[in-house]
Amino acid sequence: MYQPDSKTPAPIERSDSTSEPLIPSRRLPQWHFWVPLLAQLMLLVSVPAQSAYTYLTGETVILQTAPVDPYDFLRGYYQVLNYEISDRQQLLSLPGGEAVLSAEGPSQFFLVLEAPNEVDSNTASRAWQPVRISAARPQNLTANQVVLVGQMNRHWGITYGLESYYMPESQRTAVNDEIQRIEQEAPESFLVEVKIDHRGNAVPVGLQVGDRTYRF
Repeated sequence: MYQPDSKTPAPIERSDSTSEPLIPSRRLPQWHFWVPLLAQLMLLVSVPAQSAYTYLTGETVILQTAPVDPYDFLRGYYQVLNYEISDRQQLLSLPGGEAVLSAEGPSQFFLVLEAPNEVDSNTASRAWQPVRISAARPQNLTANQVVLVGQMNRHWGITYGLESYYMPESQRTAVNDEIQRIEQEAPESFLVEVKIDHRGNAVPVGLQVGDRTYRF
């Protein structure tokens, strides 16, 4: 019988399957998760925060408007508003209007609004009037002027972020009844009160319908 020499190394047994060296899994740092999440949260909070800042620091301005559509199924019950300063023909007649509104594609512009010199004794307030428009932020405004930022888009027309106004359920009927009455008797008495901050951002804060003011 064959006896292996003690000096001869024993045969190496090989496994049928080839084993791979194990590589320890690396856990991503926690900031890889938290940073994108915080960025999304900041984006969500920034819009209400901007509105709150404008509401607290903005100057009160009155705009002439008329209702367009009182109901929107996607966003709930609110008034959809159309302003005189959204009329492209009116803006074209202002200084700088032709140069700004003739640009191709969506663009931002700055509209200078001026307070009325006198207040009609029969009206609680009168609408501010547009006096000029520019592509760059205007400087050297007078004490009775403010700047409102607008957007021009060929699909949506001219907008200022003031085109919809939410109406609480408790006031819907009263507001709509009053609007219908004013539309027939004195449509110029339907006004919107807005706040405009130093950056030109604006938020609506109240409706003036005839001799009544509804604040929300």
